[in-house]
Amino acid sequence: MKKTFVLIVVLLTIFLIGCSGSISEELQCSEDIDCVPNACCHADGTVNKESAPNCSSMFCTMDCAPDTIDCGQGDLKCLEGQCQVVWKE
Repeated sequence: MKKTFVLIVVLLTIFLIGCSGSISEELQCSEDIDCVPNACCHADGTVNKESAPNCSSMFCTMDCAPDTIDCGQGDLKCLEGQCQVVWKE
């Protein structure tokens, strides 16, 4: 029982260390222009251009949905090599 618990703790620690510090490939960027909305309509996040959704056949409402980047509620930025939304207050 004790050996199983220790093994689980060790494996969990290794997993968490391996995951921390790594940036998801879809979020990697070099400059702000690399970052685009993560959804065609009412996006609430950002991804890099290579991971952008195909919006060629989408029609969106003109609503300013809360908690989205609609109507300038947030700016898409490349911060520390990762696409992020900088929310306005």
